[in-house]
Parts: sequence; structure tokens; C-alpha cells
Amino acid sequence: MKEALPAAQEAQARQLAQEIAGLAQDELLQMARILVAANDASLFGDNEFQVRELALKVAAKAYQQRLAHKKTATRAPQ
Repeated sequence: MKEALPAAQEAQARQLAQEIAGLAQDELLQMARILVAANDASLFGDNEFQVRELALKVAAKAYQQRLAHKKTATRAPQ
């Protein structure tokens, strides 16, 4: 998304990004460790799949955090 958000939404986006970064710190550190420890010959293959798995965990945390902020108004069935 390249278009600018209204100021209120931009503030929300920045806040959410900070929260996601905090929640994903462990996964990002694990990614960095894998990448630093890998040599050129082992960068792809198993290491690549480990990094991708961690990236998916970060994405899942991002969605969970966004949904935690979502206001839901549901009624109990009558």
C-alpha cells in the first residue's frame, strides 16, 4: 500500500507496527541467527524453510494483534 493514510489511521498503523515488532522480537532474532550462522552453500534449503516458517509466525501475530484491536459488537442469540 503506497498511498498515504489519513492522520488518525497512520497513527494507528504506527502503533500497531510497534506492537507487532514487540511481539515478533523472538522470531526476528531467530531469523537473524539462522541467517548469520548459514554460509552461502546452506543459506537456502532447510535454512530458507526455517526462515519462512518464522515469517509466517510473525504474520500470524500481526493478524492476531490487529484482531485484538477490532471492535466487535455482537449480540447473544435470542
